[in-house]
Amino acid sequence: MPDCIFCKIVKKEIPAEVVYEDESFLAFMDINPRSPGHVQVIPKEHYRWVWDTPNAGAYFEVVKKIALAQQKSFSQPAIWSRIMGDEVLHAHIWIFPHADTVGDKADIKGNAEKIRENLN
Repeated sequence: MPDCIFCKIVKKEIPAEVVYEDESFLAFMDINPRSPGHVQVIPKEHYRWVWDTPNAGAYFEVVKKIALAQQKSFSQPAIWSRIMGDEVLHAHIWIFPHADTVGDKADIKGNAEKIRENLN
């Protein structure tokens, strides 16, 4: 999809604060975070919906990995997720700590570093 913003992020044509990457998935900080540490997790290959991805189990393992790192990073057990697909027509899952999480949601680089430090 030549005009897909997420495909452009995967190709490094548009910068993003990446917290995790493997051969199939990319996780990066949301530029309009709901709370400190809000992350988007996408398949690198373009799929319209999460349900279209052929390896959904692997996808959710990446989501879990990020959520566990967020719990440690922000001392917040409540990590919310939303399966999205309406505003960007590329499968994506939001993962974000509960709204009462202490921290600055505008500190995208700092929050990304915290998450990267806590990935297992």
